[in-house]
This record gives sequence, C-alpha cells and structure tokens, in this order.
Amino acid sequence: MLELSVFEFDVVTVNEKGEMIQSVRQAAYSGKEDLGKNIFLEMVSIPAGSFLMGTPETELGWHSSQSPQHLVTIQPFLISKYPITQAQWQAICSADPAGGRTKRPPVKIDLNPYPSNFEDNQRPVEQITWHEAVEFCARLSKLCDRIYRLPTEAEWEYACRANTTTPFHFGATITTDLANYSGVDWEYQGRICNQGAYGNGPLGEDRRETTPIDYFKIANPFGLCDLHGNVREWCADYWHNNYQDAPTDGTAWLDNSDSNRRVLRGGSWNVGPVKCRSSYRIKYAAEASLYDIGFRVVCT
Repeated sequence: MLELSVFEFDVVTVNEKGEMIQSVRQAAYSGKEDLGKNIFLEMVSIPAGSFLMGTPETELGWHSSQSPQHLVTIQPFLISKYPITQAQWQAICSADPAGGRTKRPPVKIDLNPYPSNFEDNQRPVEQITWHEAVEFCARLSKLCDRIYRLPTEAEWEYACRANTTTPFHFGATITTDLANYSGVDWEYQGRICNQGAYGNGPLGEDRRETTPIDYFKIANPFGLCDLHGNVREWCADYWHNNYQDAPTDGTAWLDNSDSNRRVLRGGSWNVGPVKCRSSYRIKYAAEASLYDIGFRVVCT
C-alpha cells in the first residue's frame, strides 16, 4: 500500500457573481510515489460514496449527452492531485529523468519524452493521445509495482464534484482568478462564439497557454487541483451519446459504442467556462492529440 499522510488545503466558494464568500482550510490524505531524481507523483485518497452523475436540464450549458442524471456508487480510490506534469512524464518516458534522452523500453508503444507545446516541467504534459496516456499508466504500474490506470468517467466526475452539486466545485460560477480558461468573449462573423462569463459571473483573462500546477493555490473539497480548465483530461470510457443504460457502480463503460472515441473531461485554457463544468463531457479520437489535452491517473 502507498503510505498516506495528512495534507491541508484551502477550499473556496463563490456566489453567483463570482465573488468569494468563503475560504475554508480543510485536510485530506495523500501519498507520494518516488519516480526518481527528486520527482514525485502525489496521489490523493478519495473516499467511497454515491453521487448524482450528469446535469439537470435547468443548468446553464446542459446538453443531452450529460443526461439522464443517475445515481452512481463509487468505491474508494487514489487519484493524482494534479494533471500529470511534464517532469513526471519525462521520468516515466526516459531512463534518465534528469534530462537524458535515453528512453525506457515500451510496454506496448514508444513515447516521446518531450511532446508538449508549452514547455515547463511544472506544467501539465499535453499533446498526449489516449493510447499514450494508457502506455504511461502501464509503465508507471511497472515502476511502482501497483496498478495505475486512467480514471473512469464516473470516478472523474465524482472526484471533481467532491460532494458539490453546483456547476463548478467553487459554486454557481467560476472566475479566471480560480482556474485557467478563456474568460473573454470571442466574436466570429458578427456573433459571439465563446462566452467568457458563466451565468452572472464576470469576464476575465484569456491566458492562451497552460499554467503550472498549484498556480491558483486552492483545491476542491477532496484536495484536488486544476479540475476546471488548464488541460482536458482523458478518461478510460468509450464515448456514448448519453447516459442511458450507463453503469451505476463507477466502472468504465466499454461496450455498445465506438471504441475509437474516448471521453475528455474538465475543459481547458482554450475554451470558455461552460465547457469547464463538472458535468461537461466531449468525445475525441483515441489516436489524436492537441495542445490542451492531458490526463491524470488513478490507483485502486
């Protein structure tokens, strides 16, 4: 078992205008995997529980792909506190995490140690395909002698919500002081094609790049960071057009659909806030990558 210890973090709540109305110091359990050369992977303990997965039709941004809402029961698991960083990616891809170019042998496929567009060891790794994320998990499992994998879609939403029911774990809206997304209106051919504000919340920044992990110094009630924005995150599940007949036990949904289309969660620096909601989901080809796609890992 991974040795766990208590850590503390700040949880922020905002009102419908995005004004901070509460900041509470909370605590959770986490453990660290040693990847070598003073590079660690912090895994946060997520308790078992049940939650209502999906979006009510009254929520701004609702789409039929986020329905019907359904009760899901989740078993306890560990999930990485942040999206996988470039330093962690390099540690698993390279035989020498200190910067050498010698690659580790593949489990199934080769990996590029330096795929990211926005290069910085403490930023999330991006431009990662679903298959590459799975290969990373296989190599990490081999190194640490425990099973690592991508989160299921239900595990991801449960971990993101952290017992909240609002569109964001912050509350009814979100601001660019709390997360990295496009907080400006985009106009194309005379119409707004991206709303920079959500509901009664404010407009904000459009950073046009990823931010380092722990940039905002806040977490959700489970102690996780960067769930809204920064990079979209791969999940294990095949894409399904809605939740009709979806599993209710938190397992990955791997049947009756196109196995080449996988689920992305969380939004990114390159999209507006409506696409950063806890329930927002989108499909993408498993072999494709973009400069706003990364992932985090789970251990059970």
